[in-house]
Amino acid sequence: MIEIRDAQAGDLADWMPLWQGYLDFYEVDIAPDITMATWARILDPMNPLTSRVALVGGNMIGFANHHTHLTTWDARPTCYFEDMFVSSTARGLGVGRALIDDLVARGKERDWVSIYWITAEKNKTAQKLYDTYVGKDEFIRYSINL
Repeated sequence: MIEIRDAQAGDLADWMPLWQGYLDFYEVDIAPDITMATWARILDPMNPLTSRVALVGGNMIGFANHHTHLTTWDARPTCYFEDMFVSSTARGLGVGRALIDDLVARGKERDWVSIYWITAEKNKTAQKLYDTYVGKDEFIRYSINL
């Protein structure tokens, strides 16, 4: 049985290897102080960044980081589903689907207008899951690094 809940202060030691696996997948290095700032934001109830974590038998096997923000296209907030990672040992167990379903249920409870996310072109495995929810939209992402 997969349990989904908000990340808690005592979860850092379990969350960190998953976070590192996520960074390794995307072949990025993030400075330790940025990772710790991200973790602090996740735990700060005044910050919109949240991490939902998936556990099986008390062991953390995945996470979904997300935050809500205002949008000019609706009066309700929208949710940016920023990061998701599932431990390689837990893939195929439905953890990714459980995390997305949890966000959808949370969004309905909290009256979000939508949930959106991006993924790498190379992330074909995740795209197979995402395509079961909705097809790609017509938007193309641009990013200016400053």
